[in-house]
This record gives sequence, C-alpha cells and structure tokens, in this order.
Amino acid sequence: MQVIKPGDGPGTLYIVATPIGNLEDLSPRAGKILSSVAVIAAEDTRHSGRLLQHLGISKPLIALHDHNERGRVQGIVDRLLAGADVALISDAGTPLISDPGYVLVRDVRAEGIRVSPILGHVRWLQR
Repeated sequence: MQVIKPGDGPGTLYIVATPIGNLEDLSPRAGKILSSVAVIAAEDTRHSGRLLQHLGISKPLIALHDHNERGRVQGIVDRLLAGADVALISDAGTPLISDPGYVLVRDVRAEGIRVSPILGHVRWLQR
C-alpha cells in the first residue's frame, strides 16, 4: 500500500466498508487503512469511535452526515490536496450506498483526487 506523505501530491480518499454486525468481521486491509490515514470522516463519530477503540486506533474524527456534508466537504478536500490520506466510513456497511458521502466523493473526483474503495467485511472474502 502506498501512503502519500504531505507535500508529495494529493492524498487518497478511502471509502471503507465497516461491519454491519460483529466488529471482528472488519477485513485486515480495512483496519490497516484506518490506522494509516491522517483523519477519518464518519457518519456518527460516537458510533465509529467504538469501532476504532475496538481496533486500538486513535485518529482524529470528522463528523460527516446528511446535515453537514456540504459544509464539511471543502475542508476535507483541502486536507487531501495538502497530501493527507482520508478515510470515509459510515455507521455500518459501505458509505454512499444509503449513507452520506456522495457530495464528498463528487467534489474529490472533480479535483482529480484518487478515490479508493476498501472492502471491509471478512465474510465477503470468505464466500
């Protein structure tokens, strides 16, 4: 996995799927991404904080939900343009399916910043 350091060009926005039930179902790659990014944009920081605590990950969280997404997008885009990697997670499942993130991904893509989806569920890998 390539981690872009600030000053080396834009970072990457990772769209990370999270477990719908058991926290142990998070894929190892998803855990690695969450531990390597500079900041995590989360639908509900309290809910996501429990997942991160379970994984032993301490990262800054930015609340990104239906009521504030339009106002928060530019700050996240600015972080990405400065070279920081950012992860987007929702309460459970894959962001953008029925969760916030559309505006963020649209604006990130318009800036030419890389967006990378990360499979998050071990059970999907076992089928």
